[in-house]
Amino acid sequence: MFSSLGKTIGNVFEFSLPMIIISVVVAVSLRIVDIIKNKKTFCFYKELIALSFVIYILCLFQVVTFQDNNNISSNNLIPFKEMFRYNLGSRLFLKNVLGNIIMFLPYGFFVSYFLKEKKLLPIFILTIVTSITIECTQLMIGRVFDIDDILLNIIGGILGHYLYILILKIGDMCPKVFQSEWFLNLVSIILLVGLITLL
Repeated sequence: MFSSLGKTIGNVFEFSLPMIIISVVVAVSLRIVDIIKNKKTFCFYKELIALSFVIYILCLFQVVTFQDNNNISSNNLIPFKEMFRYNLGSRLFLKNVLGNIIMFLPYGFFVSYFLKEKKLLPIFILTIVTSITIECTQLMIGRVFDIDDILLNIIGGILGHYLYILILKIGDMCPKVFQSEWFLNLVSIILLVGLITLL
């Protein structure tokens, strides 16, 4: 089940790769010039998190605007109607239920991180606004509006927020050396090298 989900995520990344490469080169170039020109401090792990957010938004854009010619579903305004149609563990369940939750998990995490927000309500509201915007945009471009997608996106956003809170709590329990900038930069470099090697 999870191998199929991992393959789907990999396909999204591969499909978005040309746009990601161009956008990352532009974003990194501008950021380097900004740091040098304005003599700003450079922190690798913070820059990597910001860049990851850019890549996530690009992938999200590709997913929500992609025209699926095999999609024969219609607009749904009845909560839970669509999500209970799928068999647990089926391909459609992975794509339409787990997929919508996982798609917004990074959103909840990134928004919580950038806002330094520990309260759920602001993240909850922002997730609703973003998800409704996506569903309305899909309706405008010939796709369907599904209230279940919004509910699942909200669950994903909430999980992302609590993931941020969990990481904060783990960080607070760690020795000071593990919270230092140089250590976080080192971990980020190792993770980045590992990811590039896997690709």
